[in-house]
Parts: sequence; C-alpha cells; structure tokens
Amino acid sequence: MSNPLSEHYYQLLQELQAVDFVLVELTLYLDTHPWDEQAIAQFNQMSQQRHKLAFQFEQEYGPLMQFGHSYSRSPWQWVETPWPWQV
Repeated sequence: MSNPLSEHYYQLLQELQAVDFVLVELTLYLDTHPWDEQAIAQFNQMSQQRHKLAFQFEQEYGPLMQFGHSYSRSPWQWVETPWPWQV
C-alpha cells in the first residue's frame, strides 16, 4: 500500500515543528527576560511565520492545533498573571 500523503505534507509539517520549537524556546527565554525587545520581535516574527505555515497546511491538509499565534507587547506579557487557565 502506498502512502497517500505527499512529500509536501511532510515538508510543511517539519517546518511547523521547527517554528514551534523556536516559539517554545523563545517563550522560555522571555519568561526570564521580559524586556528583551529583540527576542520579543523574533517571537512575533516567528508567530507570524507559524500562522502563515499553519494556514497553508490547514488549507491543503486539514486542521492543526496551534500555539504561538498571539503577538506580545513589551514587556513580555506572559509573566503577568492570572494566566488564561487560572481564571
């Protein structure tokens, strides 16, 4: 039986996973360095890239569960409580 998913499917998925990894690492960094303007800009840029990749993937292959789709103002907002799951 042949695999019905194309090479493009796996390429997009790998790109999403790489961007997700960067977003997780930037989140951890920004939790301890909330005033790092360059890191916030990089986070926002990667969030935008992830949004575009996820949209492309979902248009072609179906829905994804995503994170990193929200932008942050300065200072890094995730150090402010309560967090959404605490409300």
